[in-house]
Amino acid sequence: MNKTALGKDDQAKMVVVTGAARGIGLATSDLFISEGWHVAMVDRDAEELEKVSGERKGKLIKAFVCDVSEPESVAQMISAANRWTGSLEALVNNAGVADFGTIEETSFDRWRAVMATNLDGVFLCSQASIPHLKKSRGAIINIASISGLRASTLRTAYGTSKAAVIHLTQQQAAELGEHNIRVNCVAPGPVRTKLAMAVHTPDIVDAYHEAIPLNRYGTETEIAETILFLASSKASYITGQCISVDGGFETTGVGLPSLRK
Repeated sequence: MNKTALGKDDQAKMVVVTGAARGIGLATSDLFISEGWHVAMVDRDAEELEKVSGERKGKLIKAFVCDVSEPESVAQMISAANRWTGSLEALVNNAGVADFGTIEETSFDRWRAVMATNLDGVFLCSQASIPHLKKSRGAIINIASISGLRASTLRTAYGTSKAAVIHLTQQQAAELGEHNIRVNCVAPGPVRTKLAMAVHTPDIVDAYHEAIPLNRYGTETEIAETILFLASSKASYITGQCISVDGGFETTGVGLPSLRK
């Protein structure tokens, strides 16, 4: 995508991106920056956030350290971000944690830790942003996962949290549409992030490639491109949708034998 493709109406707007210090969140921040948006980069990892935001000095960004599972911190962050530019046009709820384990070995503390960030964070950031998005007739883009669409092994907490995000997206779209706020969801499939490549063994990589119709992992930028589109005026009549960006993986299933080991 380029600035011409998005149109003049999408320039000089402000987007809040959570989980912006790495991975999909960082790629999304960079893409919005390249399109002329002001980007409030949000993450609870203060050290990494300072590093990546420092590398982008002179860009249209401002860093906010915030744990999206803490209501007061979220309220303060959204308020401060809105004061920064005077408006808020889009929110990307990307912050998330992954904790994979069997049902029996998933303690309640582990379960709650996943839900606190992956689900509570989406609820809290969205709720705090609504008054500002009403004024701008803006958009919310929630980041789920194909694990929220299809059950798999070792994903009791993670998959359930992402399934809840998908339904929360529909609830938000149904209620906020009358205020001209669009709410959509992106469900990434296997993505070639540093973390994924560090933990996916060669047999897991081979199994994924075999199961994905496009025969490869996606890239962080490919996910970001979809997020940017949903935030733009090009998606002005799209709301309540969950878009899988997965190379066709959802259509073929996610219960790979290699992942059970």
